[in-house]
Amino acid sequence: MSSTASSTTSSGTPTNSPPDTGPARPSDRRALLALGLGNTVEWYDWQAAGLLAALMGPHFFPATDPLSATLSALAVFAVGFAARPFGGVLLGTVADRVGRRAVMLLSVAIMAVSTLVIAVLPTYAEIGAWAGVALVACRLAQGISTGVEAPLSSAYAAELAPPGHEARWGGGVISMFVNLGLLGASLVSFAASGLLGNAAMSEWGWRLPFVFGALLGLVTLYLRRSLPESLHVADPAGEVPAGEAGEVPAQSAQSVGEVWRTVRRHWVGVLAVVFVVGAAQAFNYAWNVGLPSLARGGFAENATSVFGLTTLLGLVMMLGSPLVGRWADRYRLSRVFLAGRVLAIPAVFLMLAYTGPGLGTLAVVLLAGGVVLILNMTLYNVVSVSLMPQSCRAAGCGIGYGIGVALFGGTASYLLVWLQRAHLGWLFPCYVAVLCVLSIALYLLARRRGEVYVGD
Repeated sequence: MSSTASSTTSSGTPTNSPPDTGPARPSDRRALLALGLGNTVEWYDWQAAGLLAALMGPHFFPATDPLSATLSALAVFAVGFAARPFGGVLLGTVADRVGRRAVMLLSVAIMAVSTLVIAVLPTYAEIGAWAGVALVACRLAQGISTGVEAPLSSAYAAELAPPGHEARWGGGVISMFVNLGLLGASLVSFAASGLLGNAAMSEWGWRLPFVFGALLGLVTLYLRRSLPESLHVADPAGEVPAGEAGEVPAQSAQSVGEVWRTVRRHWVGVLAVVFVVGAAQAFNYAWNVGLPSLARGGFAENATSVFGLTTLLGLVMMLGSPLVGRWADRYRLSRVFLAGRVLAIPAVFLMLAYTGPGLGTLAVVLLAGGVVLILNMTLYNVVSVSLMPQSCRAAGCGIGYGIGVALFGGTASYLLVWLQRAHLGWLFPCYVAVLCVLSIALYLLARRRGEVYVGD
């Protein structure tokens, strides 16, 4: 097991670890399973809230028309993203100071409890405005949980990975579990809608996917008890990684100030993480939440059919993620990432084809754009991890990830539906294309400064 995915020289310049195609140890594979299932829980619950926004909205936010209620629910969906930077800062600092394992357990516990509360939450008709307040509180808790889970799990996997397999573990495998969560949310919503019918699904059936998510969270919490610690782990020879020049010795716990002084020294990397994450998430939430919400709330498409399409999209992404991870290890992480990000610029304009009711058009847009989305969603977290040294990786990636998702990901689905309502839908793909260009430029700047520490 390697504690970092690359070695460093005494001057802090990253060097590549020699490729190692040997198999991972069984204990590492079990740890990766427990780690990955946590991502499944996080993204299942997050996706369920987005997919069910149009059905939940009228129960918590009275409005004069279904689209207004959908926009209110999507606004609450976006509120959860505002808490992600706090989760990244607070829990990410703990992970860099004390260790990864405790934070990984806490993040899943927060998500499971908050999801269970949403499943049983009284509606506006029963407790008035407090229903909306409670829903917002649950979304904030979920945001804190996901704010550390997403970046830290990729860092954790890359640190556990055999040398030369960092993109496969931290990108491909983790993304496969993420997409399993996305697929699961779509599949459970599709099954519930198909079995109950639109009327019952709108009245009370929307609660069932949240019950399932809470139960899955409790199972994952049990499995995560056996996670090993990957922070400053000794190598097989019994030596502790030297780390960057100027860092605190690996065996001693850092202070909060030491963690954040290291983060400040890598400010270009943090800024690059913001846009690497933000562009990918804006693309992702447009495809997985914004377009489906527009289809149901704006164009009155059949809910069961829309859930079926998002389920198919999730299946394609889940199967494609391990393949992309292998490509990134074989052909170089930076090259595959940059290729995917360049392709995203024209791909996002496909959404302009969906301007009115038509499930066939929606299917073509979702699946054609989804092929490019796989490249971006598989690698964006492991690329973010690559921009931070191990000593401040959780905090640096956490703050960059949280800001990127809060500013650009959490607002994407709302912005897409709102612009479409204002007959300005063409602006959204332009906006995402600009984010992609900025992410490419900042990543190349960080790379030129020698601030890439994994898989390059």
